[in-house]
Amino acid sequence: MNKSIVLIAAAGAMLLAVTGCSSSGVTAAGGPDTQNASVIKATKALADIVKGDVLSKGPNGETASPASSADMTAAEIDQVKSLGATAAIAMHYGGNDWATAQIAGLKSEFAKLGIKVIATTDADFKPDQQVSQLETIMIQKPSLIVSIPTDPVATEAAFKSVAAAGTKLVFMDNVPKGMTAGKDYVSVVSADNYGNGVVSAYEMAKAIGGKGKIGVVFHQADFFVTKQRYEGFKATIAKEFPDIKIVQETGIAGPDFAGQAQLAASATLTKHPDLAGIWGVWDVPAEGIMAAARAAGNTDLKIATEDLGTNVAIALAKNQLVVGLGAQRPFDQGITEARLGALALLGKTVPAYVAVPALPVDHSNVLDAWKQVYHADPPADVASSYKK
Repeated sequence: MNKSIVLIAAAGAMLLAVTGCSSSGVTAAGGPDTQNASVIKATKALADIVKGDVLSKGPNGETASPASSADMTAAEIDQVKSLGATAAIAMHYGGNDWATAQIAGLKSEFAKLGIKVIATTDADFKPDQQVSQLETIMIQKPSLIVSIPTDPVATEAAFKSVAAAGTKLVFMDNVPKGMTAGKDYVSVVSADNYGNGVVSAYEMAKAIGGKGKIGVVFHQADFFVTKQRYEGFKATIAKEFPDIKIVQETGIAGPDFAGQAQLAASATLTKHPDLAGIWGVWDVPAEGIMAAARAAGNTDLKIATEDLGTNVAIALAKNQLVVGLGAQRPFDQGITEARLGALALLGKTVPAYVAVPALPVDHSNVLDAWKQVYHADPPADVASSYKK
């Protein structure tokens, strides 16, 4: 993270070249007023967040353990390799950069551990489909399943059945109701989602000069981590920036998150033509918000979100619409999930909740952040979009 610290420290000095809006905290030249107290506050807070503290608590109020708690010795790795273990990956939905990186991290680490991946499923955010997929997976009697439940209530019985059969469970982000760490499942691994919500609040405040009307597009579901983001964003705005007013909040349930977010954002922009910005709960809804802004001809709208997907990365690189986000580290989460599962197969006790820190991303560090998040160079369409 040293490189990102340098980048954001530099950003603190330059206060990031972002496009302006009609807020009183914005200069006539179109950039944020560098003397604005809210901009200074937000920039300092973002630099502090880069130091790596986790702000989130686990599903049952657990304090986060670091990813290093899943580190394995050479002897433990050899023991796991000797087991001939198998694993399955049961996603809530796929086809997005976050899910792709999670799966890549899992498969990379499982290969190093000698654990064969026998199935990878995509439930398209449909609980009944995920339940059916779990039943099919269990016919193969995997040693371990890594999954993110689509719905904590609707999938509870299916996951309890998996646990009762002796298959180890490691969860991403969300945990089914009525399940206990160390008994029904091994652990849950998450990004610092509350922290990512905080990051996006500071990014929004910095971009609009700490003053103006904004809208919110949140995830209308009983989904632990998206609730954390929503809470982190709203709490930070309310506490730190009283001159920013949330004038419209709209929930979306999916599965067409981009399309629903576009409709929500369009309605908000029509109702509030003087809107300074809109927050989206992750990058796919943010894509819908971008589409709404473009359709309305509103190039001054400021959009803050979470997750460094390709399309929001391109917008950040171009310095257009998206002003900043809190990024997860899904590849690293996948590695951690695989290791925790492997340790459980050896009978080791592991932490109930493990989280990786939020990563603030804006125009200044988007290319470097991509490398940190995905363990790969930015794709050509992101790199070529970067506006110096």
